[in-house]
Amino acid sequence: MPVTLFGSATRIHQAGGGVVAPAGSLRVLIVDLNNFASFPTLAVGILTAAMRKHGHSVRVLCPLAFDVPASLREHRETLIDHGLRRLHLSDWVPFLGLRDMLRRLETTRVERPNPVVLREVARALDDAPDAILISAYLQHFNSVAGIAALARDRGIPVILGGPMFNLPEVAESWRRLPGISAVVGAEIDRDLPALVEAVCKGKDALAFPGVVLPDGRRSAMAAPLRDLDDSPLPDFTDFPWDRYPVRIIPLMTGRGCQWDKCLFCSDVISTSGRSFRSRSVGNVLAEMEEQVLRHETRNFLFLDLKLNSWPGMIRGIAVGTRERLPGAEWVGTVHVDERRDNGLSRADLDMAVAGGMRRISFGLETGSQRLLDAMRKGSSVARNSAFIRDAHAAGLSIRCTMFKGFPGETADDMRATADFLEEHAHLLDRVRFNEFTLHSGTPIWNEVARPAGDSSDGLTVTEPDDRRARTAYRRAKPRGVDYRREKARALQAVFGINRKILRDTARQFDGLM
Repeated sequence: MPVTLFGSATRIHQAGGGVVAPAGSLRVLIVDLNNFASFPTLAVGILTAAMRKHGHSVRVLCPLAFDVPASLREHRETLIDHGLRRLHLSDWVPFLGLRDMLRRLETTRVERPNPVVLREVARALDDAPDAILISAYLQHFNSVAGIAALARDRGIPVILGGPMFNLPEVAESWRRLPGISAVVGAEIDRDLPALVEAVCKGKDALAFPGVVLPDGRRSAMAAPLRDLDDSPLPDFTDFPWDRYPVRIIPLMTGRGCQWDKCLFCSDVISTSGRSFRSRSVGNVLAEMEEQVLRHETRNFLFLDLKLNSWPGMIRGIAVGTRERLPGAEWVGTVHVDERRDNGLSRADLDMAVAGGMRRISFGLETGSQRLLDAMRKGSSVARNSAFIRDAHAAGLSIRCTMFKGFPGETADDMRATADFLEEHAHLLDRVRFNEFTLHSGTPIWNEVARPAGDSSDGLTVTEPDDRRARTAYRRAKPRGVDYRREKARALQAVFGINRKILRDTARQFDGLM
């Protein structure tokens, strides 16, 4: 789980909620690079709480507090957005060179360090903290490099964490950054204080699982964390709450995914995604009640991979919020799978809306049953359709994610996708439509990324990219005109959906998921 830092330079929270830290405690700077527009970073809140619980002084640096533009996942689209998506997803052979160049330029833009962040980190380092903790996603490589260089010049150790650093090849490429003291690929909610103490005092950091040192030595892989009810209550007090247009509290009811079989999914191989584990309903509701008192808001964002892995959880939240947190509103992601009871019946969805659910997201992926089966998605076109109709009738704003280019996809598959989108366009509020990504360590990667660039199901590996946990590929045969025509239909339907205004009841959650 990422280790992060949030909050403005003027918001310094001493250990123990304002009490001066005891002698021998550490002074830790946490740098949060996950600059979200409407809510704090959950991992930062958990790890801040863990450090303070053990008497350490924590300062959180949040880019939003310094007017660094925050990221919105989605927005109401214009013709410009539609045109950019068509360029990004082009399969027309004469255009592929320009398409790839534009993709590289966009990657460069996204991964460029923000000079304001580096400036504020340098200022914070003038106070000589004992250690820096950085939470990073894989697009933050250049920012981490800049921060680590600043810390190295001052002799301050840097501990780096992130969701994909449990993959050996990823940790190997990041541990070489000058100034990094340790790369952590583990759910370190409860062990973080001891690990930081070990690094700062020159003790053996390899005593902790999931750690890779700059010289390449590594400890054993960390096992998934159990007894989630024992994890610390997230501490979001350092975040710049006055900068958020709507106060929204993030939380998770569990980690991992009950299905855990989709060939393309990288989430289930991340540090916190391996195997499904759940908190108790009572523990989740108690956290919600406490955060309401702390931050004076009743808006919640559930970040679970799927909120219905255990159907009792989504039902328990629906009933519990109505009884214990009247007026609470919340959103979450689900998996519309083929279980007889998946917690998503029309009655369940009505109950969720009565309990405050306002928006729901799910992975539609494709409108082709043949392709869903090939992906091992565990869902059906018919059930997806029924879910969309039931969720809309219950009053929910519906968002789905999809992608094109899965190995073996044909013009017929794309036609089925276009048909599905056109049929359900009046029921959907947002669609996120992407290119298939070959993520390192996924089952489909194990099939395709073979030595010597061997081809598998129409794909040929061209370049591994361990730094970003993905592999570049090319298609053995170019897409034909039939495929491109059906894709154009699908993208036109996506644009028609994404240009709509969200349902009134869900507008405070626009751009989050």
